[in-house]
Amino acid sequence: MDPIKQMQKQVCEELHGSITIVVLGASGDLAKKKTFPALFGLFKNGFLPAKTKIFGYARTQMDHEEFVKRVTQYIKAKGLETQLDEFKNILTYVSGQYDQDEGFANLNELIRKSEKERKIEVGNRHRMFYMALPPSVFIPVAQGLKKNVYAREGLNRIVIEKPFGKDSESSAVLAKALANCFTERETFRIDHYLGKEMVKNVLMVRFANVFFSQVWSRVNIDNVQITFKEPFGTEGRGGYFDGFGIIRDVMQNHLLQVLSLIAMERPISTEAEDIRDEKVKVLKCIHPVTVENILLGQYVGANGKPGYLEDDTIKNKKSLTPTFAALVLFIENERWEGVPFILKAGKALNEAKVEVRIQFRNVAGSLYQNAARNELVLRVQPDEAVYIKFNNKQPGLSYQTIQSELDLTYQYRYTDMSIPDAYESLILDVLRNDHSNFVRSDELEAAWKIFTPLLHKIDERHEDIHLYPYEYGSRGPAELVPFIRKYGYDRSNVNYKWPLQSVATTANKEQKL
Repeated sequence: MDPIKQMQKQVCEELHGSITIVVLGASGDLAKKKTFPALFGLFKNGFLPAKTKIFGYARTQMDHEEFVKRVTQYIKAKGLETQLDEFKNILTYVSGQYDQDEGFANLNELIRKSEKERKIEVGNRHRMFYMALPPSVFIPVAQGLKKNVYAREGLNRIVIEKPFGKDSESSAVLAKALANCFTERETFRIDHYLGKEMVKNVLMVRFANVFFSQVWSRVNIDNVQITFKEPFGTEGRGGYFDGFGIIRDVMQNHLLQVLSLIAMERPISTEAEDIRDEKVKVLKCIHPVTVENILLGQYVGANGKPGYLEDDTIKNKKSLTPTFAALVLFIENERWEGVPFILKAGKALNEAKVEVRIQFRNVAGSLYQNAARNELVLRVQPDEAVYIKFNNKQPGLSYQTIQSELDLTYQYRYTDMSIPDAYESLILDVLRNDHSNFVRSDELEAAWKIFTPLLHKIDERHEDIHLYPYEYGSRGPAELVPFIRKYGYDRSNVNYKWPLQSVATTANKEQKL
């Protein structure tokens, strides 16, 4: 059977042909920019069961027409107008408070009425709750749902967006409160980076290729870099960001998730719990990050762009919240002992890029002293790619060593395929009841233990914490290059240029890496 049809059949069988989806926070940016476009993507591709109804719930008072207009404004539906009209027909909006039973009771009554109208049998009245909400209301909303809207005649699934707390203590409080409302099996903690195509490809690259599995250890790998770069600053979101900082916003979740997939041992199967077991094991081998292994920065205005503290939404004009961080983690196990995992993340940098760069050791007793190190790069975004940098004789009469590449760039290799949005992929996993790409409670606990001591020092403005300025649009603080070099990363071949080529096209492009 065609894989797509097989998955459609799996969803239908799992949910018995019906589901009620409730998007809480339906009037917010996350819902209209990510959640509803993802739901439409699943709808147009036939992944939503035939008897699907989607309810939006929020405090905002608005009529049905305004709601539909708001949640469809970011949907790309050129040539799909008929399908978009059909999608609009399964949308309904309900307004209500997040901390009062009355609104949730009204929502439940409307859902029950809809289930009867859709002629859904008792026992198959399944409900999925998507919390596109700020963390301050996670607990009251979960309690309101459990008391008033929880399906007593079907399956329940709740999707929770990050941040999952601010440190170990707050995360534990949140986890306990949610566990009193929904079981671990019903809970899906969503980290959208786990839905990105290249992140989902990590396990396939590692465990389905003999040449990678044999070199994947400290014997051959010198260092691993995981990089997240954004070319824009807080841009009016400083009020939110200032309470979290770049480590909580990106590193403790997105980048640590990628690290766990890169570093974990081979699971005994591809079942969700087997994969998550191995992720937890490797996280427990990482000691808390120390002040000696960090570099923090905050961007200042440059090239006509405002500095972080010039953002009007930031009330504390002496804020020491880092907008850039480079830190090094070490995994104390047989495979990775001594190998630095360098995590870098920052706002207002010179480009948009997320990638994993694995740098191999120098060739022992090399005959060619000017040969650069081999590297394996997995580019998550933009323009997904996997490529290997290796040494080659320069063609012709010269015996000079040059660096070349083995290149799999998705946009050139898979010209007839469309990569789905990460949210679309993950919501489909929720419908399929596949927890593989979601964060388990013990995994979250292990992750917070790595970062909490450092975060407390930053919050308390400990004397050991230093914040270095860097210009908007730069590569980060000037101290970054010596910091990374200290952990063995070799940038000796900085003039290497990568020609993007494809057998499917004669066009050549050049990109400096």
